[in-house]
Amino acid sequence: MNSWSATPNTANSAEQHLYDYLLKCVETEAPDEVITTFRKLFIDATGCSDRPIWEAVETVVGSAAAEREFKFILNRSCHILINRWLMQPRLHAYVPELVALFETDPSGVAYSRTTKRLRALVQDFVETEQYLALKRLTKITAQAETTEYPTEAPLGSLIQRYPCLYEHSLLTEDSTNEQRRRVRRLRIQTQHQFEIDLSHYVTYRQRCHLRSQSEDQAEAGTDPQRELVVVKNPTLLSDRQLNAALMQFTGKIDGTNTHRDLAKQFLTYGKQAPSYHQFKQELYSYLITSVDPRYGKYHFNTQLCQHLLETLPHCDNHQVSDFLLVETCKRLLNFLVVESAQEPNHSRFVDLAGNIGIALTIGLLLKIVLLCRAVKPWLEKRFAILFQLHESNSTSKVLWLLEALEHLNIALSTNFGSMRLNLQNSGIS
Repeated sequence: MNSWSATPNTANSAEQHLYDYLLKCVETEAPDEVITTFRKLFIDATGCSDRPIWEAVETVVGSAAAEREFKFILNRSCHILINRWLMQPRLHAYVPELVALFETDPSGVAYSRTTKRLRALVQDFVETEQYLALKRLTKITAQAETTEYPTEAPLGSLIQRYPCLYEHSLLTEDSTNEQRRRVRRLRIQTQHQFEIDLSHYVTYRQRCHLRSQSEDQAEAGTDPQRELVVVKNPTLLSDRQLNAALMQFTGKIDGTNTHRDLAKQFLTYGKQAPSYHQFKQELYSYLITSVDPRYGKYHFNTQLCQHLLETLPHCDNHQVSDFLLVETCKRLLNFLVVESAQEPNHSRFVDLAGNIGIALTIGLLLKIVLLCRAVKPWLEKRFAILFQLHESNSTSKVLWLLEALEHLNIALSTNFGSMRLNLQNSGIS
C-alpha cells in the first residue's frame, strides 16, 4: 500500500508500532543512543536502520489526519522517553537534552517526500501548546536552585518553584494518565520539599529569637558548639516580606482568629442565610475586611458589590447550595484575578496588588478558597494563565507576578499542606 493513501486503521496501526519501538528503545538502550535515534527519526527525518519503523513513520506522515494529529503523536513519542527517564533522578538531565533537539537544524538534504513533509510537521510542532508544555517540563527537571531575584532571567525559568502551576502548565489535552500521574508526583515532591524548607526556616528563626532573649547570649556567641546552623529563607522574598506573609496567612488576623477560623465561622452562619441574595451580601462584608478602606471606597468595593449582585441573579431567592457556593467562588476568582486565557485582562488584579499590597491581595483570594476548597484548582488555573502570559518576560518586568506567586506558594502550603507552623516565640511579627 502507498503510505500516502493510508487508511485510518493502517495509520493507527503504524502509530502504535512507532510507540512500541520507542518504548523498546528507551527500555534497552542508553539515553544517548535513544536521543540519537530520536534525532534521526524526527529531526533529520532521514530514515531509520529498522526499515519497518521508517515505513510506519511514512504511513503516519502520509495519513490524511497528519496535519491535525501529528502534534499529538510527536508529543506522546517524547513522553514515552521522558516518563522512563523521570523514574530515575540520574537520568533527568536527558529530558532537556531531548527537548532541545527541536531547536536544532536537521542534518542532510531532504530528498524524499516523506523527509520534507516530516520536517515541516516538526517545525509546526514547535508552535504548539504541546511543545511549550515540554519546554516548561525541562525547567522543572533541571531543578536549578534560585535563592535571589534573577532579574534578567525570563519568568518561565522559575516554574520549578511553583508546584501549583504544574498541572495547568505541563499537561495538555492529549496528556495520558501516565503523564498526569508523573506530573502530580513531581508536584507533590516539590510541594513537600518547600514545606520542609519553610518549616526549617521558621524553626531557625524561633531558635534565634529565643537565644537573643537569653541572658547568656554573649557567652553563647563565643561557644562554637552552640552556634546555630544558618537556614536560608526558602523564598525569593526578603525576610521582612516572608515574615509578613506568614503572619498574614497563618497568624491572628483580627487578634483572635486566623483566616481559617474566620472562613469556618462564615460558613457556619453564612449557609444559614435565608436566601442566596442575603448570602451574597454577607459574603461581600466578609471579603471587604481585607481591603484597605482608603482604596476600596473609590471603585473596588462598588465593583465587587455589583459583581456579586450580577452573579446568578435568577437564584437570588434560592437556598444556598454547594453548587451555588462553588460557582460564586469561581466567578469571584475570575473577577479578581483573570477571566480566562481567551479573555486575559488582569488589570484589576494588578491594581489591587499595587494598592493594598501583594500579601493582602493573596490573603483575599485565600479567604475565598478557604470557603470552598473545591475551587483551589480554579485559583491555580488563574495563576497559570497569568504565568503563561508573562513567562517570556524578564522577572524584572513582572516583579508583581513573581511576588504574587511566592506569596501564593506560602498561602497554599501553610493552609492546605501537611505542615502546621507555630509562630509563637519565632520573632515573626
